[in-house]
Amino acid sequence: MAARVVRRQCRGLSTPQAAEPSFNLGGIFPPLATPFSPTQEVDYAQLEGNLRRYASIPFRGLVVLGSNGEYPYLASHERVEVVSCVRRALPRDRLLLAGSGCESTQATIELTVSMAEAGADVALVVTPCYYRGAMTTAALIHHYTEVGDASPIPVVLYSVPANTGLDLPMEAVITLAQHPNIIGIKDSGGDITRMGLMVHKTRQEDFQVLAGSASFLLASYAVGASGGVCALANVLGDPLCQLDHLCRKGQWQEARDLQHRLIEPNMAVTRRFGIPGLKKAMEWFGYYGGPCRAPLAPLSPAQVEELRSTFSANGWL
Repeated sequence: MAARVVRRQCRGLSTPQAAEPSFNLGGIFPPLATPFSPTQEVDYAQLEGNLRRYASIPFRGLVVLGSNGEYPYLASHERVEVVSCVRRALPRDRLLLAGSGCESTQATIELTVSMAEAGADVALVVTPCYYRGAMTTAALIHHYTEVGDASPIPVVLYSVPANTGLDLPMEAVITLAQHPNIIGIKDSGGDITRMGLMVHKTRQEDFQVLAGSASFLLASYAVGASGGVCALANVLGDPLCQLDHLCRKGQWQEARDLQHRLIEPNMAVTRRFGIPGLKKAMEWFGYYGGPCRAPLAPLSPAQVEELRSTFSANGWL
């Protein structure tokens, strides 16, 4: 297990500061969309172009191979090469989180090692879910403990029930937070009560909670979350970093006003239109979106108009 480098970071916005976490996860992380060519090959030149545009935005780091990166549709060699490409372009002071969760513990460990070798700073490990009925608290604790033990880089748990149908149980989170190589969780469920309880129950551990959506970013910070992994940051990176800044400064009225304007666009590029909607919106803001890999289908003209209207109605277009 790799030793972790101690970096300065306040735990959250509303919880008393205990021991300083060893990895600074405080801030905004866009879960990068993976660009594809018209023939649905990974377009590394367009990826590098997007990275150059993101370089001027004060992100804490980037997430590669998350749900918005069409991770399940990439071959193993593509996953490694995408991480390598991003690492080459990313300044060393910005963290690179790479998705490495697979259905089996063995495959997860192997891919996590590959992600580390490709330059990832942290592994983001989604819950295995194909045999959902067998994924008990004990089974998940065993899985993540094995991964944490074997990983050469720190591990962040990833709970995304909308995609997996499985919420990582609170008991498992509390237990795994005690593991020296498991440093946090990205929780995309949107249950603020659960997130606040996670912060509270892990407050004595070297463990941080990341909001998994821009729609509840302010609320997550209010209960002590450290940062956010937000799909909308692919499109509206600067406004999300501004929201992060306002919350940290305690400028709650300004933060609230900005949060309100982000909710509908975020819902549009996640629950409403998904990755095809996210990629279409990216194109309106100067990024390369491009097609998704089949079977994800492009938006219809009516859906594109609805998406555009959502951004316009909130003052973004």
